[in-house]
Amino acid sequence: MSDTNKSSLLKAIGSKGTTLEAEMSFFDHLDVLRKHLIRAVIAIGVFTGIAFYFNEEILDKVIFGPKKPDFWTYRMMCKLVEHFPSLGKDMCITKINGEIINTEMAGQFNLQLNVCVMCGIVLGFPYLLWEIWRFIKPALHEKERKSASGFVFFASVLFIIGIIFGYFIICALSINFLTGYTVSSEIKNTFTIDSYVSSITTLTLGTGIIFELPIIIFILSKLGLMTPKLMRSSRRYAAVIILIIAAIVTPTPDILTMLTVAAPLFLLYEASIFVSAYIEKKKKKADAAFYAN
Repeated sequence: MSDTNKSSLLKAIGSKGTTLEAEMSFFDHLDVLRKHLIRAVIAIGVFTGIAFYFNEEILDKVIFGPKKPDFWTYRMMCKLVEHFPSLGKDMCITKINGEIINTEMAGQFNLQLNVCVMCGIVLGFPYLLWEIWRFIKPALHEKERKSASGFVFFASVLFIIGIIFGYFIICALSINFLTGYTVSSEIKNTFTIDSYVSSITTLTLGTGIIFELPIIIFILSKLGLMTPKLMRSSRRYAAVIILIIAAIVTPTPDILTMLTVAAPLFLLYEASIFVSAYIEKKKKKADAAFYAN
């Protein structure tokens, strides 16, 4: 065999070995990710089991809480009216219209199952973030690890704040508005349990995800896909969208109530601009240091 053929054969074998090594590395990473996700699923399963144990309290006080006139949000609104009569009596909610019905044989069983699983996901979300962080962390450089060291904590805190705000404010006001909204006196509002629960979970979890906006902006800014200039130029469109959302969920047309709902969303957007500007500043500083050397 000539030297040229030997060299080609050795290169082919080396190339094949590199390919196999890369493939094994890829599948090894998949296996590691699978283990992290399994642990997260087990944690969610444990929280789901705990939710099953307390299912009566969860259903009565949490799920059907916004359907009752003595719900915390409605009581606070009535107290505000007592101290500030100028807000108007309409802001004090003393009755929630509409009835919740079950139209399926397995409806109430599915209600209990879905609610407990949803509680498990909400309670297990911080641990899921922790497992994702543990999977990503080894691939990061030391500086990247330090800059993202608070990822799990801040993402969890923002999610929890979003869940609380979504449940006590967005969800409560939306339930009051939607159950009392009618286009004709001939139509009676009766809602299936699936429709009611899906509205609560969508509004609550949706707000929790929306409150992750600063974290999402942080990641997009790191990737160079988002800049503070773009966000500042889009501020007016964001303001319109926020005000529309606030106007929909508020039970009365007064500007004060609408701004109460919109204010946290405005602050969230401004915080996201600050995060993006911080990342851009660090990038420019790093580039300047690199070219200086």
